[in-house]
Amino acid sequence: MRITDLETLHVDGGFSTFSYLKLSTDAGITGWSEFSRYETVDGIIHSLRNQLVGSDPTNIAALDALFQAISRRGPGGIFPRAAGAVINACLDIKGRAAGLPVYELLGGAIRDAIPVYWSHLGLFRAQYSQYYDGKAIDRPAVRDLDDLQDAVREAAREGYRAIKSNIIRFDPSKRTTSLRGLNRPVRVGYPELNAPPALIASFTEQIAAMREAGPDLEIMFDLNYHFRPEGMRRFAFAAEPYALGWLEVDLPDAAALAHLRQSTSTPIGSLEQIMGARGLRPFLDAQAVDVAIVDPQWNGVFEAVKMARIADIYDVNIAAHCSGGPLGALMSAHFCAAIPNLRIMEHEGDMVPWAQELLTVPNRVENGHFLLSSAPGWGAEIDEALARAHQVKSQPDIR
Repeated sequence: MRITDLETLHVDGGFSTFSYLKLSTDAGITGWSEFSRYETVDGIIHSLRNQLVGSDPTNIAALDALFQAISRRGPGGIFPRAAGAVINACLDIKGRAAGLPVYELLGGAIRDAIPVYWSHLGLFRAQYSQYYDGKAIDRPAVRDLDDLQDAVREAAREGYRAIKSNIIRFDPSKRTTSLRGLNRPVRVGYPELNAPPALIASFTEQIAAMREAGPDLEIMFDLNYHFRPEGMRRFAFAAEPYALGWLEVDLPDAAALAHLRQSTSTPIGSLEQIMGARGLRPFLDAQAVDVAIVDPQWNGVFEAVKMARIADIYDVNIAAHCSGGPLGALMSAHFCAAIPNLRIMEHEGDMVPWAQELLTVPNRVENGHFLLSSAPGWGAEIDEALARAHQVKSQPDIR
C-alpha cells in the first residue's frame, strides 16, 4: 500500500478551528487525523508531500525514523505537531487495513471506558457568550460567579466527576481569561507575567465558588503559561484549602517546576508543552510534577505512548491533553485506552452543535467516561460533505 495524496481541511468550530489531515492510498483506504495551530502546521505538512507520496503508510516505524532524522538538527518547535498529524493518519490507515482499532496496534486496550473531565468549564461560556443562550449552543452563558456555580452543578448532573477551569475575569465589558503570554502578547501584564494580588484574590474567590457548588467533584485549575514561578507559587498557596486535583502550570525550566511542586501541598500538573520522550525526561528526573500532561494529537499517538511509558518508570501518571475537536478526542481516547498509567483525559463539554456530526460515528460520553468501540482505525471518519459545508479559509486557532 502507498500514499497517493494528502489534503488538509479546516472547519469552523465556532470559537476555534478544527483542522484535519486526509491521507489517500492506492488501496482505497483513507486515513484521518486532527491537528491544531493549522496556519503553521499546515504548511509543514504540505512541505512533506514529496517524502510521503509513494511511502507505505503502514510502516509507522519507518515514518517515525524519517521524521526523527528530519528534525534532528532543529528539535522541538512546530514540526513534531506536523509529524504527529501524519503518524496519526497512518495509524488510522493501518488499523482500517488490518480490521483493528488503533488501540490494538498499541498493544491492546487496558480499558474501554476512559475517565474524562470537563475542560474550560465556564471559560468559553464567559469569553464567547455570543455563542450561548441558544444562539448556537443551547447552554447558558456565564456572566458571574452564580452562573459559574450553575455550570458546575450542570456538569455534576451530567455525570462528570471532575472539572477544570481557568481564571475568569468578570469584567462587565468583556469577560475573558487572563491570557498573559498565551498567544496574546498585547494583553495587560505582558511580558512581565506578574501575579497581581487582586488577580490572586479573584482566583481564590472563583475556586471557593466552584468548590461550594461541587463539593464532591475533583476540581482542576489551569494557569497555563501566564506567570513566572514566583506568581505560580502564590496561586498554589492560595489553592491549598480547596483540595484541587491539580494546579496546572507551564514552566519551561525543570528545576523551577520542581521547586514549585516541593513548596506546596497543591498537586502540580504540567508538561503539555513538552514535545517528545526526550523532552520529558529532565522533568521526570527532577520530580517536577505529580501529573504529566501529554497531548497525543500534538506529539502523535506513537510518540505519546513512548512518553507515557517513560513516565510510568518514574511512577507518574498521565493526563491526556485534548483541547480540540471530536476527532482529536477520539484519537486521544485510543491513546488513553492503551497506557497503564492513565490519570484522566481532558474533554470539551461545550461545542458547536455540528461538531459531533463531523464524525460518521458520534463520540459517546456517559457518566463521566468516554466510551470506545472496537471498530477499525479510529472507529469513525470525517463527514466530508458536512466539513466542507463549514470549511474556513483562514482563522487563527485560540488553542
